[in-house]
Amino acid sequence: MPARSKLEIRPPQSPAASSCSNAQRAMRALKRGGGAVWRGRAPAVVVGERRMLDIVDAPAGDASVGMAVDISEIESMRDALDRETQAHSRTLDQLSTAVVIFDRSKRLVFHNAAYRQLWALDQAWLEQRPTDSEILDRLRAARLLPEQADFRAWKAALLAAYQSLETEEQAWYLPDGRTLRIVINPNPQGGVTYLFDDVTERFQLESQFNALIRVQGETLDALKEGVAVFGSDGRLKLHNPAFARMWTLDPEQLGDRPHIDRVARICAPLFSDEEAWVELRAVVAGLQDQRMGFERRQPRRDGSVLDCAAAPLPDGATLLTFIDATAGVNVERALTERNQALIDAERLRNDFVHHVSYELRSPLTNIIGFIQLLGDPAVGPLNKRQLEYAGYVMKSSSALLAIINDILDLASIDADAMELSLEEVDIAQTMQAAAEGVQDRLDESKLTLRVAVSEGVGSFIADSKRVRQILFNLLSNAIGFSSPGQMVELAALRRGDEIVFKVSDRGRGIPPEIVEHVFDRFKTHTTGSRHRGVGLGLSIVRSFVELHGGRILIESAPGEGTTVACIFPAEGVKLALVQSAQGA
Repeated sequence: MPARSKLEIRPPQSPAASSCSNAQRAMRALKRGGGAVWRGRAPAVVVGERRMLDIVDAPAGDASVGMAVDISEIESMRDALDRETQAHSRTLDQLSTAVVIFDRSKRLVFHNAAYRQLWALDQAWLEQRPTDSEILDRLRAARLLPEQADFRAWKAALLAAYQSLETEEQAWYLPDGRTLRIVINPNPQGGVTYLFDDVTERFQLESQFNALIRVQGETLDALKEGVAVFGSDGRLKLHNPAFARMWTLDPEQLGDRPHIDRVARICAPLFSDEEAWVELRAVVAGLQDQRMGFERRQPRRDGSVLDCAAAPLPDGATLLTFIDATAGVNVERALTERNQALIDAERLRNDFVHHVSYELRSPLTNIIGFIQLLGDPAVGPLNKRQLEYAGYVMKSSSALLAIINDILDLASIDADAMELSLEEVDIAQTMQAAAEGVQDRLDESKLTLRVAVSEGVGSFIADSKRVRQILFNLLSNAIGFSSPGQMVELAALRRGDEIVFKVSDRGRGIPPEIVEHVFDRFKTHTTGSRHRGVGLGLSIVRSFVELHGGRILIESAPGEGTTVACIFPAEGVKLALVQSAQGA
């Protein structure tokens, strides 16, 4: 509404006085009586509406001149401005950014709660409206401002913003480790508004991020594996020098972020199988229904071999890695060829040993037969010395035949040609047969054999010939390691579903460093023993026991003797026999 004014000349008790309060009337009368002009502001009801009037009353002789100006609209706008200012103040108090405003005289006119908390300033002191310079001096005394060689020059440069027209931005690094971002914004009225943001955490995160990026970059550059990252648009985003070396790529070719298709065309001369790059392109370009990884070994035309792998990344990019596996492949190929050569050599050896053993056994059998004939009185009498020599030949021939038979058995086991003749074996009879086989050696060595069979041991399913051979070899080994007058014990017992044979001697025992090698082939341990041989007896024992599905244990201590236990699975052998019969 436009301001309305009224000018009138009225007697001393004019109606214009009706809009004034009693105090205002008294003051107006006093002013008029002294010949002075009175000015005031008072509410009035005009045309039924309450209005605010700005009144001027001046004396004019016996009368007075009065003028009233309607300022209701101005007052309304002032009230609205005050309300808006208060709302802005309440809003600024909620901000984490510290805000402070100074007028043209450099005195504080506004600050928010964040500003007080940032500098730990007293509210009562701030309400006294200190100057910008006073606040800076106080902050410097509290060591809250950046350290400056010339504080006066620095402060003068900062206060120069009151004469500036441009917004300025600064970074303050405080002694307590905080980093502040300062925005200095000059006001059109000549004052200045400061904005303070604590960006310490952001700076730390940026520093850590930059350090991490540098570390990752150095790490990738130091890798021998080729690494390349293609974005979701198929263009190269990142690569290391090893990738460029592997595919003989120039920096200019990779500098403009080439597409995967272009990289594939450049690398085409080295391709051995283009299908691999087709699959890689499908993974990078996202042509698959699901983003899956990819691994493949890629031979190249230059003879090298690369292990290629692709892995999708969370941001839609794809990581490609290339590892030079040429050396490993060559070693693997060499080992494979060598292993095959060893297998062929072992087969040839087994065939040779098998053939030679058979060839040796035939004439040896004839020798044994002729020696037996010579010992027969019906052929002709031999003198005492001839009979003694014939006995030596017979004994050596029998030992040689046993060795040849052991070699044949081992060759059959190595060739997986050994078959067990499974049957029900009477344990007591088998032990007695083995004991009779070594009786002559017991008599010759002046040893005593004790055979102990637990009650109810019964029988079990096994190859009776091989079980007797096992017991014979164990007894022969015990006899060889025993001294005259000592006892050798052969025992058997049933323990649950297992049959246990034990052969014990009281000889000088086996040192701990030798125990773990007693079952090795062609190992002869003669410590404290009169036994000599090629070291096949215990090896044959272990092979036959394991062929039955059993296991063998040995306990020995120097000076205390040795105990060997052979454990056969009674039910397991029966089950194997049933399964074999069913298969037949």
